[in-house]
Amino acid sequence: MSLLVGSSRRRLLLWTGWVVAALCALPVFEGWRYTAVVICSAVILAMLPGALPPRVSPSGPTSDLAVIAVLYVVVVALMRVAFVVFGVDQIPGLFLSFSAALLLGVLGPLVYTVWFRGGRLRDLGLRLDNWRQTALLAALLGAVQFAFTLWGYRLPEPVNWVPLLCMALVVGVFESVFFRGFIQNRLSEHFGPAAGVGGAAVLYGLYHVGYGMGGAEIVFLTGLGVVYAIAFSLTRNVLILWPLLTPLGSFYANVTAGDIELPWMAILGFADVALLMVAAMLLSYRRERRGLHRYGGPPARVSA
Repeated sequence: MSLLVGSSRRRLLLWTGWVVAALCALPVFEGWRYTAVVICSAVILAMLPGALPPRVSPSGPTSDLAVIAVLYVVVVALMRVAFVVFGVDQIPGLFLSFSAALLLGVLGPLVYTVWFRGGRLRDLGLRLDNWRQTALLAALLGAVQFAFTLWGYRLPEPVNWVPLLCMALVVGVFESVFFRGFIQNRLSEHFGPAAGVGGAAVLYGLYHVGYGMGGAEIVFLTGLGVVYAIAFSLTRNVLILWPLLTPLGSFYANVTAGDIELPWMAILGFADVALLMVAAMLLSYRRERRGLHRYGGPPARVSA
């Protein structure tokens, strides 16, 4: 047991160092070069003895893959409708389609995992049992992200960045639960951790076609998806990504691009979406507790 614990700690330090280095490389490499550096260095590191956890037998029903496929296609389609079909000239249609995609990306995994599979919120990375370690790592990675993005950056007028920050926080919940807690965890169960990281990163990059992005941007975001996926795998807790690491990156990208203008009223819309997400988590937590008590299990210590 002590050998396994020591090996686990070495892996944690090894991959934490890699994630920090990958974040520091963001201002050095651009576009496909960043993705190439990220993937090559991750593969080399994975080849080191003990760099990957021991293999386990594949588990989970085959329905997992079908649900991933259906939810993914619908989410990307809704994003495409929002940003390509409606666009900024038709704000009501854009917001409704965008909100539907965000909600489906959170409610879909919750309903399938907790209500249909009888799983737990921790299966989606919604957990508090390892919150101390997660908080320390989240603070470290968030500080690195902040140092290379917003440190010293002069923000515009509040109306030009506060709604964008609210959007980044809500989108961050969606991406953390959908791509990391749901897709990455399920792919890891079926095919192993390396395939889980790679599959989640590729799907994360490709999903940006819904925003109307081109090939170069998608390639870069796939590399960034590898970084976020490996960061999530450090603790299997979405709090390592949200509310610091991924929202900071998204907020900086949006505020510097200057191509998204949102009114103050948009904050209320994002607040409504966030409240629905929280309500779904609370209801799923209650469902989980009832199921555990029914079958004689202890109450789950997970985040709602």
